[in-house]
Amino acid sequence: MFRLFLLYFYFFFLIFVIGCMVYLHIGEWFHSQSAIFFGKMSLKITKSQETQVMKPFYGILFCISCFLSGSLNAYAQLDGAGIVKAVSGNVFITSAQTTVIAVPNMKIIQGDFIRTGANGSAGLIFEDDTVVALGPNSEMSIENFSFNPVNKELSFIARMVHGTFSFITGQIAKLAPKKVIFETPDATLGVRGTKFLVKID
Repeated sequence: MFRLFLLYFYFFFLIFVIGCMVYLHIGEWFHSQSAIFFGKMSLKITKSQETQVMKPFYGILFCISCFLSGSLNAYAQLDGAGIVKAVSGNVFITSAQTTVIAVPNMKIIQGDFIRTGANGSAGLIFEDDTVVALGPNSEMSIENFSFNPVNKELSFIARMVHGTFSFITGQIAKLAPKKVIFETPDATLGVRGTKFLVKID
């Protein structure tokens, strides 16, 4: 929800910046036409003076635009950790203090908390092809996820609270096994093979 708000805010801010620039150029054209009609001596502000006055304003708009663009890109990078591939029964995802009912093809991101009910189960597929299945009465959070092999940014950290989980490891486990960590209330687990099952009472 916040990412959507930021996207709309950034869009309307760009429209505002473009409107300001158009307004300023129209104002400059109006001043030049006034100078021709009324005489150049009647204008107290010359074109060079006007440019000097407006330079800080252009700089502020440019800095704010860059900041918002960077923030939007940062939030965009959170998207795409994976998707909910399959759902059965009651499955819920809590993201940014908002809980929704999970449905197939729903995106999951870093920080999401997935919970299944007594009759629920879910299958998740991450961007690096890791597959995670949650059985009934299971809870898991995605603590950290980064899959960018080009820049060697690889990380997959999941915290399992309780329940039954099965894993089929993906590309991160192949490229950087030590970057894949599964946390439980009693221990921290590393990757041991490509398929494994975890049960937490």
